[in-house]
Amino acid sequence: MKRKYIIPLLSIITTLLLASCRGDEVIILSESEGIKEAKDVNANPYGFYLLNEGNMGSNKASLDFMDFTTGVYSRNIYAERNPDVVKELGDVGNDAQIHDNKLWMTINASHKVEIVDAITAKRIKEIEVPNCRYIVFDGNYAYISSYVTTIIGDINAQEGAVFKIDTNTYKIVGEVKVGRQPEEMVIKNGFLYVANSGGYNSEMYDNTVSVIRLSTFTQIEKREVAINLHRMRLDKNGKIWVLSRGNYYTMPPQLYRLETNNSGSITKVEATGLLCSNFEICDDKIYMYNAPYQGNSLSANITYSVADVHSAEIIEPNFIKDGTESLIKIPYAIKVNPTTKEVFICDAKNYVSSGSVTCYSPQGIKRWSVFTGDIPSSITFIYK
Repeated sequence: MKRKYIIPLLSIITTLLLASCRGDEVIILSESEGIKEAKDVNANPYGFYLLNEGNMGSNKASLDFMDFTTGVYSRNIYAERNPDVVKELGDVGNDAQIHDNKLWMTINASHKVEIVDAITAKRIKEIEVPNCRYIVFDGNYAYISSYVTTIIGDINAQEGAVFKIDTNTYKIVGEVKVGRQPEEMVIKNGFLYVANSGGYNSEMYDNTVSVIRLSTFTQIEKREVAINLHRMRLDKNGKIWVLSRGNYYTMPPQLYRLETNNSGSITKVEATGLLCSNFEICDDKIYMYNAPYQGNSLSANITYSVADVHSAEIIEPNFIKDGTESLIKIPYAIKVNPTTKEVFICDAKNYVSSGSVTCYSPQGIKRWSVFTGDIPSSITFIYK
């Protein structure tokens, strides 16, 4: 049985006090829920943050936290822990990553990177980055992909960029142009690889991966791979996996595998034939779901499978074994706990109300599920 840790009278008093700090604004307090199946006092990672996008234009990005050591899931913690921040977290939470005990979040429609203490979730700094998308780290620097152009898509939009930020001073210390509407990135052997989507122009998607030499912070190559690139991961063998979202009509989403040399150049592009909408790599396995769109309609044939990173072949056609995949309406994110091998699936539901995150055992059995903020989009684990 689940318990909600809410004291109504205290909540009312606290809301009134917080509202007085913010003029006419009323802060929606965090809410916590106990999940006994999730509790593990020795867990490491000991929890995760979940960033919820919120609907664009609604200023409803929010931050949740799951504490495995107590088995407590807390929703909307940012607003409560930062009562003086006007407009709270902002509009459209896109990515969240932890570095040096700080949680970095890209809030893309608010054109900012939000940095909070990874333990308390209290704000440390806000950095303005236009239409920011994803974050990776290398040493004392963060690299942020940016569409640069406005949120409302311009089919003739300028090239995007990657911004380099000093993680000690929080200053932008570099910027390099890449392809149009860059998305996820990986770092390998001193080189940054950037998936360019061109997603604002469906008549002329970008189809390239940009290669940036970090020592000089210059683009040294732009290699054609496939249209509308998005997700990107590095496997333990040094291969780069990148997802082409296709064109949502005649070209399905597909995974590509890239090989590189010591100079950073991409030497081989392989179309694997693996069809998926999102994926995560853990050890020698690729966990993925395929929820393709046909125009504006989501396909009814959604699959959840596992492939081998060596052979790029499906080894488990359906990793959910108990039939509960039917309860997932719109899969929106996937994450694998590297310690327990549990698989987490985020569900956007109908895009306009609370989503959910469901935890599956390594055997594909549902362990627990909890509702989240609107459009749960990014999970990042936190370690002791």
